[in-house]
Amino acid sequence: MTAPIPRDIPDLPPIPGHVVLPPTVVPARAVLIPARRRAVAVFRGLIALLALTGVGMELTGGAPATALSHFTIQSGILLALVTLVSARCAWSAHHPLPGALTGAALFYVLAAALVHHVLLAHASSPFGAADGTGTAWQTAATHVLHTAVPVAAILDWLLLTPAGRLHLRQAPVWLLYPLAYLAFSLTRGALLGPGSQDRYLYPFLDVDQHGYKIVLGNALLIGLALYALAVLLVALDHMRPDPLRRPR
Repeated sequence: MTAPIPRDIPDLPPIPGHVVLPPTVVPARAVLIPARRRAVAVFRGLIALLALTGVGMELTGGAPATALSHFTIQSGILLALVTLVSARCAWSAHHPLPGALTGAALFYVLAAALVHHVLLAHASSPFGAADGTGTAWQTAATHVLHTAVPVAAILDWLLLTPAGRLHLRQAPVWLLYPLAYLAFSLTRGALLGPGSQDRYLYPFLDVDQHGYKIVLGNALLIGLALYALAVLLVALDHMRPDPLRRPR
């Protein structure tokens, strides 16, 4: 048997006042499924191979421990690792790496290239090396790491990377690594005895020749220039067209 249906349905309790839910922002990566970009993956793999080739040439052309102490070598290794992971993400349709990480790798490679071309290779620079120094192997490695790799990284950033992913708050964070490298370089020089070969790897950081006051002044000027470079990258990232945005 079933219970009889009541003639009158009891009144329901009144609905309280209209509740407005707070607005939420859903990131695009949470709703958009990334597509496979195999051509991009191949290009980024070639960038990583180029960077590792330059690093390998430097390691085989001299003392590996000394070579690994150079900012250029360290930034080249970082770029190779980041581009390899980015290539895997593009190949397997995974979400891309954070812009802060890819931007930092690009920034360090550009910083090393600018310091080399402006301070070390420029004829009018007081820190420039004499012409004809180094073997042909070392010269080739220098061109790979300071010219070919930065140009390839810039092309990847301009043509294959979404725009607007860099932010001004990231610029001071990027400078922590050059600051740590400065401390490492001065500590390394202090631990090595006077007269040791390659005691200071960069002439503008040579305490024996310039003293700590001038070296720290040089580091401050270079740091300001690098901060300006980081701000310029962020500004260009927000002004350049997005290469992945489809025209309407």
